[in-house]
Amino acid sequence: MAKTVVIDPVTRIEGHAKISVFLDDAGEVEDARFHVVEFRGFEKFCEGRPMFEMAGITARICGICPVSHLLASAKTGDKILAVQVPPAGEKLRRMMNLAQLTQSHALSFFHLSSPDFLLGWDSDPAKRNVFGLIASDPDLARAGIRLRQFGQTVIELLGARKIHAAWAVPGGVRSPLSQEGLEWIKERLPESRQTTETALSLFKRLLDSDLSQEVDIFGQFPSLFMSLVAPNGNWEHYGGQIRFVDSDGNIVADGLSEDNYQDYLGEAVENWSYLKFPYYKPLGYPDGIYRVGPLARLNVCDRIGTPDADRELQEFRDRAGGRIATSSFFYHYARLVEILACIEAIEALVDDPDITSSRVRADAGINNLEGIGVSEAPRGTLFHHYKVNENGLIQKVNLIIATGQNNLAMNKTVTQIAKHYIHGNEIPEGMLNRVEAGIRCFDPCLSCSTHAIGQMPLHVQLLKRDGTIVDEVYRD
Repeated sequence: MAKTVVIDPVTRIEGHAKISVFLDDAGEVEDARFHVVEFRGFEKFCEGRPMFEMAGITARICGICPVSHLLASAKTGDKILAVQVPPAGEKLRRMMNLAQLTQSHALSFFHLSSPDFLLGWDSDPAKRNVFGLIASDPDLARAGIRLRQFGQTVIELLGARKIHAAWAVPGGVRSPLSQEGLEWIKERLPESRQTTETALSLFKRLLDSDLSQEVDIFGQFPSLFMSLVAPNGNWEHYGGQIRFVDSDGNIVADGLSEDNYQDYLGEAVENWSYLKFPYYKPLGYPDGIYRVGPLARLNVCDRIGTPDADRELQEFRDRAGGRIATSSFFYHYARLVEILACIEAIEALVDDPDITSSRVRADAGINNLEGIGVSEAPRGTLFHHYKVNENGLIQKVNLIIATGQNNLAMNKTVTQIAKHYIHGNEIPEGMLNRVEAGIRCFDPCLSCSTHAIGQMPLHVQLLKRDGTIVDEVYRD
């Protein structure tokens, strides 16, 4: 008799969601769904606000991703003002985004995901967390905390706050980097690099010994991949244009502009989730499934453009078996490669004479009534689209969030894992953790993707095809 398993809430992610696993009459998995149960409303209540406030307002969507929204919003404002940001302003924005990628990736790897790798998928859930990691390997835990601190402090040195720094504005940034701040960054760079290299070595050892099965079943499937890429094909996180590649490494579309994203991106909806389902329009829904984020950025680019990260990228591709990594489990690996790329990029920026220039902002009034900005958030490509009136008051907002763009892939990943581990009516805790871990590969930020105004606990249900509840599991 058919049943449904529901995991609610999914733990160790940013936000609240649940997972339903549908079983057929033989007790085998028929389908699985990743439900986002938070309410979406941020776009609507931005209407009527002055465009110049939007960077500071949208940064409040999330405490994990404020920099991502700050920069995407500021870039949208640049379009509405029709200005060119001074070189120092752009380079400082880039530095803040590099710091954001570093701190967010460190949080994901060390705090949210490494307890699974290092303590065991079936270990006591009360200890399978960052506190258990501290008890088990205090040096590694401390290094991960300090790596994240490095990224957060760079953000604070630039924007005066670690979280919700209203520093990037239309036309540039509010203030330059101080000489004292520059010296602090230089002093901490070697330690941050060492921690990243240690984490890379550790994860590669785990891939060689304990994690080969996860690579095969945690979201191993073909799809498109999308990200920004520099004009020369280098890895990009702030500028450039949009490229799609397929799972064989073929470029499907290149040189795309954010200004006409509606020509190639569609947004489908389902009645069981508040999170939209973006797709690549030429292939339709759901065949136009694509992935964004660190895995996509490494798949899409030709090279990183810095020596050490390029060596790691080549090994990453060798371990994936070719040009493209199709396993979602490799998101964890890609984050570490990107942290190294960020550190190398920051090392180059601190020696750039523009970085302490006081010319950081271009001033102008409302020159366009519509603007679209794009940037690479830690979790993937982020679009902000604003329409304003002649006075600069917001008339309409559309935000296409990275987590949403991974929605189809997250559902496919959950289904693949569930089919491998769930057989019959028994639901061992380790199996639940593996299904959740499939979602954690993407490091979803549900506050960003739905702009939540509340919370919902995680709940797992086992249901018959007629809707009768057979079993339930709750987590606080």
